Amino acid sequence: MTFAAPLEAKSIRFRARSFVAFTLTPEDPLAAWLEGLDHWIGNSPGYFSGRPVLLDLNTLKPGPSEIAALVAELGTRGIRIYAIELEGSSLGAELPPVLVGAKEATTDGLLPGRKAREDVSGTSDGKAEGRAPEAGPGGKAGASKMDESEPQLAQEVSGTLMIKAPIRSGQAIVHPHGDVIVLGSVASGSEIIAAGSIHVYGTLRGRASAGALGNKGARIFCRKNEAELLAIDGWYVTAEEMEGISRGKPVQAFLDGEGLRVATLS
Repeated sequence: MTFAAPLEAKSIRFRARSFVAFTLTPEDPLAAWLEGLDHWIGNSPGYFSGRPVLLDLNTLKPGPSEIAALVAELGTRGIRIYAIELEGSSLGAELPPVLVGAKEATTDGLLPGRKAREDVSGTSDGKAEGRAPEAGPGGKAGASKMDESEPQLAQEVSGTLMIKAPIRSGQAIVHPHGDVIVLGSVASGSEIIAAGSIHVYGTLRGRASAGALGNKGARIFCRKNEAELLAIDGWYVTAEEMEGISRGKPVQAFLDGEGLRVATLS
């Protein structure tokens, strides 16, 4: 009689991973908010493609049927919802899961979750209408191995990220630790997201988002402005809004009061 050797049980491996997510915060009237979102998508087609997107419903506070309808509406726009933020809710399996225990990344580090923040301040952090999607739970630099097609990077001790080669179409640079300096040009269809300021010593044709973690003092500088979109701390201006004013010129973009200003450099 023969006996089979016992099978060795293999352990299941779990790993934690940090990533940059974007948050959408719908507000009433919802039709006007969706119209503003359509305007954003029209100026930046493919912006949400392949990106994790959170849906913060603590301002709108819809019911389950309204949530399902909204998720479907966003789906028709190519936006797939990764998770939903809604305090005290319990959603069905047909909807994205409720996000629990998330922390918001800022230039001062990780903030406690929404409930802990509201216990301290007594207020909710609803997002302003007309703002760009905000960087969410924080990014992990160097999470994937760079291939030869990616630009050459030089990380400075100060937190500045220097890119010594042009950024080609389709490439995305996300730097949640400080400024980004590009010694070449930035092609159309590419993107730079930085916690600090962005400096482009060539032509900027793609999208640039500075102050992504709440730094209102961040700025964007470029030698020639052909950008598809400029954004600082969520406030943005599109290519059509810059046409005939600052297009093709050396510019700096910065927050002036409650709006984004693009000024030419002499």
